[in-house]
Parts: sequence; structure tokens; C-alpha cells
Amino acid sequence: MANRNVLTLSQVSKHKSKIDCWVVIDGRVLNVTKFLEEHPGGDDVLLEVAGKDSSKEFYAVGHSKAAQNLLLKYQVGTLEGYVLQETDDGKQASVAKETKKEMSAFVVKDDAIQKFAPLLELFVPLAVAGSYFCYRYITAVSQI
Repeated sequence: MANRNVLTLSQVSKHKSKIDCWVVIDGRVLNVTKFLEEHPGGDDVLLEVAGKDSSKEFYAVGHSKAAQNLLLKYQVGTLEGYVLQETDDGKQASVAKETKKEMSAFVVKDDAIQKFAPLLELFVPLAVAGSYFCYRYITAVSQI
């Protein structure tokens, strides 16, 4: 049965060599060091995703049920933020825990200047350009 160790992804990322290789699949932290030589795809495939969450890669390949059952054999812990739940057939399934982060503080911005800032950004350059063209027109007319 699997250990109840809760590990962070930064702890898992330290184990990414041929002599110490860990991966994460569905929130399960697996020590696959002994499985490197037995892996049908070769050890390079596992070393490429070592120290990371490789759930997407694991399911993209389409592993068999036997391969999925091996996950329990090599499990050394659970990734932080995941919880193991019992299924109907007595096996454990990992489920991501909901992490709701509430704001510790909030700021109410009710400045009148901020509401009119876009209008100022539009009309100030138009007023400057309009003044310039009026000045040019008046000076051109007065020279005639």
C-alpha cells in the first residue's frame, strides 16, 4: 500500500537522475528508479519527465490497465494538493483538492480622476491639435 507522505513539487524535482528518479502521475509521487531498466519505452522516456508532473504524457501514450496498476507499486507519497480516495473496487484514486484562495485584503478605488482619465487622454491631445490648427489659420489669414 502507498505511503501517506505529502510532498511538494519542488521536493520531487530534486529526484531526476538515473540513480534517483521520481515522477508524478495523477498526484501520486512515484519512485521509478528500479523501473527504469524495465520500462518498455526505455529509460530516456522516464528521465525526460523526471521530477515533474507527467500525467499528461502518461495518458497520451495510452498505457494499459496493467501499467496503470503499477502506479501503486512504485508510489512513495502524494503530491501536495491531492487527496487519495477509495474507489468501489478497493483501489485508491487521487483527486485534486480544491484550493480556494480568499483575498486577505481588498482595495476600493473610487477616485474621480481615474474615471475621467480616458476622457482626458482623448480630449487633451485633440484640444492641443485644434489650438495649433486655429493658430496656423489665424496667422495665415492675417498675412493676407
